[in-house]
Amino acid sequence: MTRIFQSRLDAGRRLAKALGAYRGRDPLVLAIPRGAVEMGAEIARELDGELDVVLVRKLRAPGSPEFAVGAIDESGWTYIAAHAAAAGADADYLAREKAVQLELLHRRRAQYTPARAPADPAGRVAIVVDDGIATGASMIAALHAVRAKKPARLVCAVPVGAPDSLEAVRPYADELVCLEAPEYFQAVGQFYREFPQVEDDEVVALLARHGKRKAAA
Repeated sequence: MTRIFQSRLDAGRRLAKALGAYRGRDPLVLAIPRGAVEMGAEIARELDGELDVVLVRKLRAPGSPEFAVGAIDESGWTYIAAHAAAAGADADYLAREKAVQLELLHRRRAQYTPARAPADPAGRVAIVVDDGIATGASMIAALHAVRAKKPARLVCAVPVGAPDSLEAVRPYADELVCLEAPEYFQAVGQFYREFPQVEDDEVVALLARHGKRKAAA
């Protein structure tokens, strides 16, 4: 039977157990905002690691904003899914959508970490976390962005993912940790009893709280 997570916090605790081998190795946990930041904070706490965010945005299908036809990272690098053209995303549409999402990424960076540079994954164990993988586009962009900064080991960690999408993501990481890969996958939210919208101010507060706790330690 498919596991149902009570909440993102519950999923984070379960993922932390699966990632226990990295406890004590000062891992850098990089959460994909906004939904995964609470989960990432819990994993970083359990593993005695550091929390930060990796900023990517999905490229939305025309007329279907919840459906990803690709994703973009802060550098402007984009992943375009094979189904993009069939979903109506031609070159002109993608150029406009990339510009919109890149501007949003720049605003989020200024809002989320205004007083410091992003944590550097170079030479470290970097664990990229999301609350689930549907198409895989956002995770592929996130892993590509982190890989470019030369981590010692790059781990993708999610509670749940669509089987085909997990296979598409796998080559981008050194290790993929996924607790559930149900055959019948419609949306990430179907596997959580509680799956509220996460707001930007919650992300800022989580990053500030964890940063203070890490500094105090």
